[in-house]
Amino acid sequence: MHYKRIRDLREDMDLTQKQMGEILFCSQRVYSNYERGDLDVPTEILIKLADFYNVSVDYILNRTDNKKTNK
Repeated sequence: MHYKRIRDLREDMDLTQKQMGEILFCSQRVYSNYERGDLDVPTEILIKLADFYNVSVDYILNRTDNKKTNK
């Protein structure tokens, strides 16, 4: 699976992959692998990303175009 939306969200906030790696406590290389889909994003990281960007996990996974969360 390719995670284009996490790249788009990161770029919208003018953040680098290195900065996102620091936020998620992983290396830039691991984060880059998430964006490219070379590594499957763990559930814990998906939740952190959704909370950080204030979007739903379904939005990140491209299951909906609705960014709103269901909290």
